[in-house]
Amino acid sequence: MYRKTNARGSRGGEGRRKAPTKSRSGRRGFSGENININRFIRKAEETKPTEAYKQRYAFSDFAIGEALKRVIANRGFSVPTPIQDRAIPAIVAGHDVIGLADTGTGKTAAFLIPMLHKILTDPQQKVLIVVPTRELAIQIQEEFIALARTLRIFSVVVVGGANIQRQISQLRARHNMVIGTPGRLKDLIERRALNLSGFNNVVLDEADRMLDMGFLPDVRLLLSLVSQKRQTMLFSATFSQELEKLVNQFLKSPERISIKTGDTAAQVDQDIVRIGAGDKVEVLHDLLNQANFEKVLVFTRTKWGADKLSKSLHARGFKTESIHGDKSQGKRQRALKMFKENAVEILVATDVAARGLDIPNVSHVINYDLPATYEDYVHRIGRTGRADQKGVALTFVE
Repeated sequence: MYRKTNARGSRGGEGRRKAPTKSRSGRRGFSGENININRFIRKAEETKPTEAYKQRYAFSDFAIGEALKRVIANRGFSVPTPIQDRAIPAIVAGHDVIGLADTGTGKTAAFLIPMLHKILTDPQQKVLIVVPTRELAIQIQEEFIALARTLRIFSVVVVGGANIQRQISQLRARHNMVIGTPGRLKDLIERRALNLSGFNNVVLDEADRMLDMGFLPDVRLLLSLVSQKRQTMLFSATFSQELEKLVNQFLKSPERISIKTGDTAAQVDQDIVRIGAGDKVEVLHDLLNQANFEKVLVFTRTKWGADKLSKSLHARGFKTESIHGDKSQGKRQRALKMFKENAVEILVATDVAARGLDIPNVSHVINYDLPATYEDYVHRIGRTGRADQKGVALTFVE
């Protein structure tokens, strides 16, 4: 167990924890007190070689247009990932699809490639992609641009935190695809800037995260507004009874595809750090000075706490940025880009960054503040120990 290092009486602690509040999804938020701390302690398992997935297809085998195949080949892709191998043929065949797959398994291309083929075949096709966060929308847009750059197919990203008038203007221009978050999509519909009745393809990405964030009523509304004759794809890391109800209501005889790479947490060394009152920043400072803390994601409970901790660490000489829901889209993207490209070594985040983001080579996740639920904990630490690498997760407890 990690124990308190020699604290030097810092005054930079976060102070007393606020009383638990209700989150959007109705759970008790910002407490973590009901989680047995022993669940935060677990040695990483030795990665055992598993039987390699045997792809059924090469990209050249898929029933997609030659222009799209050339784009894929020019990007250096020849063998699809397992989720692409299973999902692309099903979507091209016109089936509704439920795809259970972790972040980082190539699921974005699994739905973008068949949707681009569909648009190339019929330019009247319209695709709505609904995601829980701005960051995921931008990631999908980047992948779309890489695939569609030479195909003269255009998309519009509509997310909160960005200029809505500019988005309204972009929606008036030619486009076949809209990628958006539920709140901004609803806003644009209410302003009569977006009419979903002509959209005959819907992708719900990170559907379980949208449920966690309380977006299920919004998702139901959006699905009720698109064309009744549509193809619907739902991608999720987990599958709950609430998602099952959504599927039963809005999807038609979906093909279920499960490509689960196992328990990410099994590849993460998990431990707790015992702290005393008021010395959290000092303990964190001493940890971050250790040589193996190379790329660290630190989770705080509040937006204010993330900014405060980031500034405190910066004043101590660390290269750090913060990311939370009150930051503009541009600032959030810049912070993420700097962290991904190692321009900063520490990213302080609220749970907005706990899921849906593929950040490579995170050496450590530190739960500076306790997560609200054990599920939130699992999502947080899932940012490390990826792609068969080992990671470390440390949780501060009093």
